[in-house]
Amino acid sequence: MIQGIIIKALSGFYDVLADDHLYTCKGRGVFRKKKITPLVGDYVEVDAQSDSTGTIVSIQDRRNELIRPPIANVDQAIIVSSVVEPEFNPLLLDRFLVLIEYKDIKPLIVFTKEDLTTDEQLDELNAYANIYRDIGFKVLIVSKVMEDLNDKIYPHLANKLSVIAGQSGVGKSTLLNKLDDELEIETGTISKSLGRGKHTTRHVELYHVGGGYVADTPGFSSLDFDEIELEDLRFCFREFLDYQDDCKFRGCLHMNEPKCAVKSAVEQGEIANFRYEHYQNFYEEIKQRKPRY
Repeated sequence: MIQGIIIKALSGFYDVLADDHLYTCKGRGVFRKKKITPLVGDYVEVDAQSDSTGTIVSIQDRRNELIRPPIANVDQAIIVSSVVEPEFNPLLLDRFLVLIEYKDIKPLIVFTKEDLTTDEQLDELNAYANIYRDIGFKVLIVSKVMEDLNDKIYPHLANKLSVIAGQSGVGKSTLLNKLDDELEIETGTISKSLGRGKHTTRHVELYHVGGGYVADTPGFSSLDFDEIELEDLRFCFREFLDYQDDCKFRGCLHMNEPKCAVKSAVEQGEIANFRYEHYQNFYEEIKQRKPRY
């Protein structure tokens, strides 16, 4: 038996990297009976054969897992958000942040295509970047050609499993190719009519980059809050945590309750108004969700 990490999953086969050797594996039949699906990022035990094939016999407990994309044990999400083409969308960025915070994954926000901005757009970008930094997020700003990635992003990759998330067309595959020019991942073009990119990624795969693993992940462009309950949402806005103990009611949801310290902080400009508006939007979305049985 050997131990390794699943770095690719496709059509019921799993590529497991163990001791710098790649094994093509199937899962044990008992996994199907127990409805367990091995995921990219899983640390597994493999019954390995001399022809570099094997069977996954056990899966270690996961720290976290995502459903779309299907991946486990994620340390960091690099959220790529372009300033133009497609236009920056703070509501969408906050959707990513809520999901990632809920999964206890550390976010790294990367604004791209800085060089395509007007002075007015650049001022707006810097204003948003400073708000997110004040909240406690790491924020990087890079150009369209991403020539400064090695200085800016490489230090954040070592010893982590990172996923790249973001609106389609913002440059996720381009980012990966720039991080390692041997990858040659297919990149999509922007659809002018829809303002979004063509999907090019077909499966989840880990690449060894910068002393860590980076995943190229499909399916991140449609986000819903199916797993998040109303009472959990407030914990996904980290700036609320500094105020919630001062709310009059324990368990305050920061919506209609009187003497809410979070709402007071918004009124006094201590919490960004757009962030609170997004919280209200997401709260109503979860509230309107059909009950699950």
